[in-house]
Amino acid sequence: MTLDTLDTTHLVALAAALGWASGLRLYAVVFLTGLAGWLGWLPLPAGLKVLEHPVVLGASGLMLVIEFLADKIPALDSMWDAVHTVIRIPAGAALAAAVFGGDHAAWATVAALLGGTLAATSHVAKTTTRAAANTSPEPFSNIALSLLGDAAVPVMLWLAVEHPIVFFACLALALVVMVALTWLLMKFLIRLIRTLRQRFGAGAAAA
Repeated sequence: MTLDTLDTTHLVALAAALGWASGLRLYAVVFLTGLAGWLGWLPLPAGLKVLEHPVVLGASGLMLVIEFLADKIPALDSMWDAVHTVIRIPAGAALAAAVFGGDHAAWATVAALLGGTLAATSHVAKTTTRAAANTSPEPFSNIALSLLGDAAVPVMLWLAVEHPIVFFACLALALVVMVALTWLLMKFLIRLIRTLRQRFGAGAAAA
């Protein structure tokens, strides 16, 4: 595949994939995209060429490993997600905008809005789901959800480049599921917090 074969549909799909996946695994997105460009598997647009630089690959690869491990540890994963709330969303917007670069300002602006929104949606869904999973004493559901996120990122990036129409269908389905899960799990967490407050409040009053 050459850069000329990446038509508007492919570029929009790539921008959407970078934004959405950044909300789940930002460092995996940066590393895998840069690695694909460096190995010649994917001709990266000019705005993303910096991801191919060895220094960027090294740094993103190191952070990928750290995030991979942190995401498998209950409670630590939620703290990691909380810290990255201020990182993943703007990074998703920036990566999406970089697909079109400065020569297409209008498209870059739209892509930034799209990427930031998708990153926020996936990040909130991930954070809420993992917080709910952490209420369970067993670690297996947490690890399973983490591995699902690990697998989803490269699959969606690949679909965006090779089969953009299929990617858009999968993205639409993923967004519906994420929004529904976020709504349901937020209600669950709010009820749990209220129950704990009442329990500890009653205990403190009795003491």
